[in-house]
Amino acid sequence: MYTNEDIMNIAMRQSALDINCNIEDFLKDENVIARSQVGPLARKYYKEPIACNLVSYGSNIVASVRDEYKDIVKEYIGKFEFYHCFETPNMHWLDCRMNDVGQRVCFMAEYFLPDMSKLKCLPCDYSMRVLKQNDFGDLYLPEWGNALCEERKELDVLGVGAYDGEKLIGLAGCSADCDSMWQIGVDVLPQYRKKGIAAALTSRLAMEILEREKVPFYCCAWSNIRSTRNAIKSGFFPAWVELTVKPKEFVEKMNA
Repeated sequence: MYTNEDIMNIAMRQSALDINCNIEDFLKDENVIARSQVGPLARKYYKEPIACNLVSYGSNIVASVRDEYKDIVKEYIGKFEFYHCFETPNMHWLDCRMNDVGQRVCFMAEYFLPDMSKLKCLPCDYSMRVLKQNDFGDLYLPEWGNALCEERKELDVLGVGAYDGEKLIGLAGCSADCDSMWQIGVDVLPQYRKKGIAAALTSRLAMEILEREKVPFYCCAWSNIRSTRNAIKSGFFPAWVELTVKPKEFVEKMNA
């Protein structure tokens, strides 16, 4: 079974593959700039074009940047304390300057890893079943939009469902986003929330993933307090953060 150190090393190794840097870069006290490149072993949802991606495991920023934006990003991460680069008002400095060259701040998220000293299968008052890929066919519905991803069905490899009789009331699913790490998403029907179902599903699925010798990880927006609480209750801890800059047209399309 993995230790917390093992899990953190696996996550940092994957992040290094994602943003074209060295694993040691995340442990340095000073910020690091790497040349942006989405390699063949990056997480499947990393798609070009990416102007820059800022990643922090809590010691510094590793900035993966395309050559033409290097001067802007270098000035930015040198201008503010590293953790302030992931929040407003400082983030407006980067967004304004990148906007001038056709780019905008796009995705921001916090990522969680399992704490092996706390992770365990949590109970709930409903029966739970482990689901495989061939069980998901009829479940690509809006109510399960966090647990499953219709655009990348081939990556949805494992799940755990909670049932009230034969009615599916909660679903945690995981996406095989890369070779070593599977990402967990979870949904519970509104009338069944605040009953411990999400944490029971998340913790059970995390254990199932670990049994398959993969590392589960969990992601949410900083503002999604409900999801953050679920991660912590389920036995996860905050491990790293990311901020991505993408073309202005991409951002505008998402906001249309």
